[in-house]
Amino acid sequence: MENGCESLTIGAFAKAAGVNVETIRFYQRKGLLLEPERSYGSIRRYGEADVTRVRFVKSAQRLGFSLDQIADLLKLEDGTHCDEASSLAEHKLRDIQDKLADLQRMEAVLAQLVCACHSRRGHVSCPLIASLQRGEDPRDAGTA
Repeated sequence: MENGCESLTIGAFAKAAGVNVETIRFYQRKGLLLEPERSYGSIRRYGEADVTRVRFVKSAQRLGFSLDQIADLLKLEDGTHCDEASSLAEHKLRDIQDKLADLQRMEAVLAQLVCACHSRRGHVSCPLIASLQRGEDPRDAGTA
């Protein structure tokens, strides 16, 4: 992309960014990616900066950021607002830690129920089904 820095068609752009064309259009509708003006011949052209921006969005998504959070991060992409970016990342980290704690509690309860299912002898009622019928919340397990 040396001479014509803005030389990629939407298909070539999508391929270079590792996404499909509909993803590009979706990001444009969400305001994460600008839609370039149509040049002569009604073809929009994209450049390396656009590819970099889509890669940024995809990387942030892989870390669990929502599109709204990514929009906030994109406002900081010049790299001079590290404190603000760090604050957003710290908030996301706390969310992930909370989700992991919930998952670990759910894992423990399910492991107990599966064990109870395997160890029951002669009981008519399945411990897993009985627990679900009682409406027990696995997030509450071990807290009562």
